[in-house]
Amino acid sequence: MRTLKLLFATMILGMSFISCSVIIDDTNEAYYVNLEDVVTAYDLWYIDYNKTTGTGDVPFLSKAFTVSFINGKLWVNNNLVGIGGTGNGYGIEIGYYNTNNGILEINHDFDGYYDFDIVELSSDRLKLIDNYNNVSYYLEGYQKYSFDFDQIFYDNIEYFLQEYDVWEKTYTSATGNLNEFDNENFLSFTPENITTFYSSQDKVGTNIADVYWDYVGGYSVADVQGYDNLKILTLDYDSWGNEEFELTVINDSEISLYHINSGTTYEFLGNGYIQYLKPSSSKETVSNSGRKRTKVTRETKIRRNLK
Repeated sequence: MRTLKLLFATMILGMSFISCSVIIDDTNEAYYVNLEDVVTAYDLWYIDYNKTTGTGDVPFLSKAFTVSFINGKLWVNNNLVGIGGTGNGYGIEIGYYNTNNGILEINHDFDGYYDFDIVELSSDRLKLIDNYNNVSYYLEGYQKYSFDFDQIFYDNIEYFLQEYDVWEKTYTSATGNLNEFDNENFLSFTPENITTFYSSQDKVGTNIADVYWDYVGGYSVADVQGYDNLKILTLDYDSWGNEEFELTVINDSEISLYHINSGTTYEFLGNGYIQYLKPSSSKETVSNSGRKRTKVTRETKIRRNLK
């Protein structure tokens, strides 16, 4: 596929002004496209954050999983919980955009004004370049009907775990050997990073505001060879070593943890949902700062203990 760079010129077509960009292909021949048509070609643009380059940051793009350009309004999915349903799949409206000058101009409700040069890498891939802040983001285009809203949970599982203040144990299988983790009833994963977890042995049913965190440690998530819908969650308990689980997502508020060594299955329910940049009328916890996506490098493991 050829790389098409938008060099941003404006031309007159007929009697009206429209946003156009000069495209130079690999034969050095110029032709014209409408920048508005480029950014609105897909319902959702998934931000592949692991491909982000540069030393700077655009806060609202660092938080978002998808971005959409609809009739001059900017929509994003900042949360995995509710994705596909919130805002008819587009998420929440966070500002305005303009393509009239051949560049992408964004006025974000909280973060202010940003200008982006656009590189069309292919018909469904864009590169957004913020030269002022020295950062570039890579976007993949999808129509809503073809976007895998379930798979995005596994692709970004560390962030899904952060979207609740507390995960409360609601089920322990009758099968499986006794083990130390039987006593752990609450888990929490901090939004400040993707390496720290909290654990509590308080009784199930304890108000989440009253939970006492007995332990703070490190955790990691690994991919599983041959499986897209399964992860290995490792919790590092210094006192008795690591606990490994097969992690699966039941729905956007429940997870299943299969304890590999004992054969016990636990289910946890999320409590205290945190929605990022939600309208102030919401009764839920709202955060306009804090969490920021970072590049995630995962180890790949072989599934070693089949149920």
